[in-house]
Amino acid sequence: MATQTAYSPQAPSRAELDVLPGATVVEFGTDWCGYCQGAQASIAQAFGPHAEIRHLKIEDGPGRPLGRSFKVKLWPTLIFMREGVEVARIVRPTSAAQIAEGFTSLTSR
Repeated sequence: MATQTAYSPQAPSRAELDVLPGATVVEFGTDWCGYCQGAQASIAQAFGPHAEIRHLKIEDGPGRPLGRSFKVKLWPTLIFMREGVEVARIVRPTSAAQIAEGFTSLTSR
């Protein structure tokens, strides 16, 4: 899936994420967050060779249960999941190479 431009205010439940088959990257942040805006070029570059991987951009904030279930404290936070299990986490990425490490965790067994 291609990277979406906006964070979705509609979030799946944690139970729904935990049963997703295959690889998924959940990106938590907000559209107004400067760190999130600054990371978008690196995120898009890192996703280039991995366009087939599900990418969910979820708006986060106080009282949002999905972000709290992952203990997200800083934005953007990318959670790399395989078969519903977290295998890597990148917080406030500064380069595509840093994000690529998360993709390596998805593909290594």
